[in-house]
Amino acid sequence: MNRFIKVTGLLMLSCGILAGCGEDVSHETAEKEESVQTKASSTEKEVSTYKQFAIEQLDEFVMATEGFVEAVKAGDVEKAKELYAPARMYFERSEPIAESFGDLDPRIDARLADIQAEGQGEEEWSGYHKLEYGLWEEGTTEGYEETADQLLKDVKELRAKVETVEVTPDLMITGAVDLLNEVSTSKITGEEEIYSHTDLYDFKANVEGAEKIFEIFKEKLTAKDADLVKKLDENFTVLDDLLAKYEDGKGGYVSYEKLTQEDTKALSSAVDNLGEPLSQMAIVVE
Repeated sequence: MNRFIKVTGLLMLSCGILAGCGEDVSHETAEKEESVQTKASSTEKEVSTYKQFAIEQLDEFVMATEGFVEAVKAGDVEKAKELYAPARMYFERSEPIAESFGDLDPRIDARLADIQAEGQGEEEWSGYHKLEYGLWEEGTTEGYEETADQLLKDVKELRAKVETVEVTPDLMITGAVDLLNEVSTSKITGEEEIYSHTDLYDFKANVEGAEKIFEIFKEKLTAKDADLVKKLDENFTVLDDLLAKYEDGKGGYVSYEKLTQEDTKALSSAVDNLGEPLSQMAIVVE
């Protein structure tokens, strides 16, 4: 009898403890959810501004791609070459959004080396860089009409899908850092535009995309760390000034082949100096 009472008492005590734990866990979960909601609400304006920016860029990307594809299908090699790099800049500025769609991004932007690294054959290659190969390596658009048609379809699909993307502060901040990482890996080596050597257009667009995200968060960043904002302003200015040295006077950039080893080293250093402080933008959501 006493043993039963003791056991019963223990069971009742255990239930009480478990109930208390359950209440603590529920309370902690509720607090976390409330914190996430508060952060989301506090950055709602910035998120909305960035999504609108990405939509505008992709609207322009569709129109620029239409012009490029028209030139390709008309067999106008020189016109297509002229339109190629400026059209791609719209995509490069908004790549944090574009990369949300794992299938579309490579169909539009994959290099042959990317395809082969995934164990795929050249016949599965599509998009801008395949047309780049035809224009600069083969000097023709003949046989590339189907690739051009598919490119335009993919670009239009990307634009339609961007409406469904859930933009978050984390996506923006990570996206800004990733844009600079792209510059410091594939862009700085010249391997992105291996046939056309129009890498500086992509380089500039990636920097502009990252700088846009910084500008959107600038007010909140200033309130949290004015010194960080000053440093980022200075570093972006240094990089922008370096890139301006390679403008061709016609609204574009010189061939990447014209840059010396000292030129690329200076650009690489400027990108590296910007990358680390840019990652500190995460304080806006802390």
